[in-house]
Amino acid sequence: MLLVCTCVYAVLLILRCDYTSAIRYDPTWESIDSRPLPSWYDEAKLGIFIHWGVFSVPSTSFPPHGQVAWFWTYWKGDKLKVFDDYVKDNFRPDFTYADFAEQFTAEFYDPNEWADIFNSSGAEYIVFTSKHHEGFTNWPSKYSFNWNSMAVGPKRDIVGELANAIKTKTSLHFGLYHSRFEWFHPLYLQDKANNFTTQNFVNTKTLPELYEIVNAYKPEVVWSDGDWEATSDYWKSTDFLAWLYNDSPVKDTVVTNDRWGSDATCHHGGFLTCSDRYQPGVLQKRKFENAMTIDSIAWGFRRNAEIKDFLTTHQLIATFVETVSCGGNMLMNVGPTKEGRINPIFEERLRDVGAWLNVNNEAIKGSRPWSHQNDTLTPNIWYTMKDSAVYAVVLDWPMGTTLSLAAPMPQSNTVVTMLGYPGPFQWKARSSSGLDITILPIAANKMPCKWAWVFKFTNLLNV
Repeated sequence: MLLVCTCVYAVLLILRCDYTSAIRYDPTWESIDSRPLPSWYDEAKLGIFIHWGVFSVPSTSFPPHGQVAWFWTYWKGDKLKVFDDYVKDNFRPDFTYADFAEQFTAEFYDPNEWADIFNSSGAEYIVFTSKHHEGFTNWPSKYSFNWNSMAVGPKRDIVGELANAIKTKTSLHFGLYHSRFEWFHPLYLQDKANNFTTQNFVNTKTLPELYEIVNAYKPEVVWSDGDWEATSDYWKSTDFLAWLYNDSPVKDTVVTNDRWGSDATCHHGGFLTCSDRYQPGVLQKRKFENAMTIDSIAWGFRRNAEIKDFLTTHQLIATFVETVSCGGNMLMNVGPTKEGRINPIFEERLRDVGAWLNVNNEAIKGSRPWSHQNDTLTPNIWYTMKDSAVYAVVLDWPMGTTLSLAAPMPQSNTVVTMLGYPGPFQWKARSSSGLDITILPIAANKMPCKWAWVFKFTNLLNV
């Protein structure tokens, strides 16, 4: 029996299954792309991204160069004066980027506390930065001598501690981000100078690290990045993915993204990310993930961030429901401080989203896109579907006493309710199409949540 279970993702035409597979995947994109996504990922809908590393020490950006995690290349690669002046004005002469590592102290890093905060968000998986483009590994890698979290800085196995906390304290799926390239690694620069006709960096650094973290920590998400300067042939991506899907300790449950080479992004691999903060706004034919940030500017923690830079809870939920309605998952990023603290504004946003999901998760987890994503009569409404029920997520409470919708086609036995609110709502069919829902009287103190209210429709004609 090739698959324990197989089912068709009706709208997106995606197979969703948790399975024990007898299929062997070849190291070709045609074969790799034929592997169905394990169903846990599509059911989950929400993940938490965590960007943490040596870049969390300077934790500073200067617009328009907002990426905190890119501090080193802004300073020494692009040689931007504002970054050079910042270092000269605030650090001793001859200060190097490597000197930041000693200040990556992580003294308040409590993986159990992190696990509790992430779990409170209602997310069902996390993706943690094992290594960013700076090359510093958050685990004691054999392939990153003296530039890892056990050798310098925290003197701890950051990845291992978090993996243990997530797996023992929560039901969250544990995932790892890994950058394929490193800005200033001499072997990578040598391969690049050779127009990637040599693969010394891949053979001695990238691939050994990937095998190491998969075997050691058994992540159920392998989130690749740093691929864009060379093709997947240089990175030997299909070789690694064939091993991951055929023989790795997570072969039956692991999911991957698409950043495996300049030719692969938005085309090959598992789910598609296409670009940072990818939000197509329309139904997609293939599963995608919107990797986005609570701090609208940067992925890592910014000491010079302003309150206006952070997305509000309403904006986060609006982004989330639009993503889910169009067939995607949302990966919501936080950036801890160098000491290992999750800033209170990040924690508040995560707990707010969790509070909303406590009321409305019926419309999210395990849902699938409906035939309509939004409504033509009333703006800021996004639809999802589960089994035979349709859900309308109303981002802005309407003025007046009536909510008018064009998409749902009612029949005599249609029932309209609101998640978290007792009793059905009265409705009347519109003369052309859709229905008008009487939404008053609803006392303000009886509203089931603070943001985005979900109406549920059963027995619709157009399911």
